[in-house]
Amino acid sequence: MDTNAVYQSPSVDEIKTLLTEKFEGKVEVYKTETRRVYATLPRECVHDVCSYIHRNLTFEHISTVIGVDMVDYLQVVYQITNYYTGVMIELTTDIPNDDLHVTSISDIWVGGNWHERETYELFGIIFDGHPKLERLLTPDTYEFFPFRKSYKLRGQE
Repeated sequence: MDTNAVYQSPSVDEIKTLLTEKFEGKVEVYKTETRRVYATLPRECVHDVCSYIHRNLTFEHISTVIGVDMVDYLQVVYQITNYYTGVMIELTTDIPNDDLHVTSISDIWVGGNWHERETYELFGIIFDGHPKLERLLTPDTYEFFPFRKSYKLRGQE
């Protein structure tokens, strides 16, 4: 192993080109900034795109998987980090309210396990293929998801 070798990872512009060419018509990179790439994609492509980012673009860390309630639909936002370069890719996918399923990425990044469980617990988004999709903090008997905008606090009508 050459200890003088410099680690090379794709630049933000190269990442944009690689993602849009590899997943033509599926991944839309709508914005870039210094060390940031923002893209949207259909939920059917999430696992394939994340796998490609991990294996081919050397992004070794899933920083977060979060839900967003847009009222008419939910979103899942993935923030994926490359520690060597400090570049982060943010992927967003829409999830229809009547079919809250997306494929788990916990087999790609083990750290995604906890994030997906938390998103399931708070928003009710189901991560298909997750090894242990269950609530973390609230009782199993809860039949609601407290971060949804439809959830009413006690005493509120």
